[in-house]
Amino acid sequence: MNLLSIMTGSAVVARVAPFAFFILLTFAQSYAGEVGRSWLYLGKTLLAGWMLWTVRQVVTEMRWKVSWEGVVVGVGVFVLWVSLDPLLVKLGLANSYPKMKLSGAAWNPHAIFGAGSTLAWFFIVVRLVGSSLVVPPLEEVFFRSFFYRYLARVDFLSVPLGAWLPVPFVVTSILFGLEHREWLAGLLCGFAYQGLVCWKKRLGDAMTAHAITNCLLGWWVVTRGQWQFW
Repeated sequence: MNLLSIMTGSAVVARVAPFAFFILLTFAQSYAGEVGRSWLYLGKTLLAGWMLWTVRQVVTEMRWKVSWEGVVVGVGVFVLWVSLDPLLVKLGLANSYPKMKLSGAAWNPHAIFGAGSTLAWFFIVVRLVGSSLVVPPLEEVFFRSFFYRYLARVDFLSVPLGAWLPVPFVVTSILFGLEHREWLAGLLCGFAYQGLVCWKKRLGDAMTAHAITNCLLGWWVVTRGQWQFW
């Protein structure tokens, strides 16, 4: 039995495998050096994209949906993400907010491949595309569709998508927050995206919100030189 048949033959594997492989390669990036880290990001993005495309008929809730609610949440989370650090500094709480991220230190391709070089811009585009089009369905399917419902019942498909479940709501958002260096922003972000799924009773709005947040954050990083967010 090959990987393709395994992924499409199990509701759990179809929703977990793309995220699991992505996280595994994210861990590997920490040991690949600066150049290797960039190529691994390309590799994990292509692999995750292929896996998501492969399971699209199995993961029926993985459908993009553009709505004003999703746009508002996406923009709002972006503003929160870039504003939280300065706010904590002003409040004198920065030292109590240690950051961590699975993929290691901030990544600046201009410093790695040369300022303005073709290779630097290539990897910037890869990062923008990956974070805006691959990461949103990848993470929303795992966290909001699978993990949230699995915490309520092993037979997670029997739990309606968007059902209000207080404990899974908190636990899923905490796990989502801990996946990011800006864990506090990630926690609040998790609340926002999960709340959107509970509100709209579908995944597509949260995917759109997540994509807008990541796209705007990528624009902020590149135009402002705020590489610490990457």
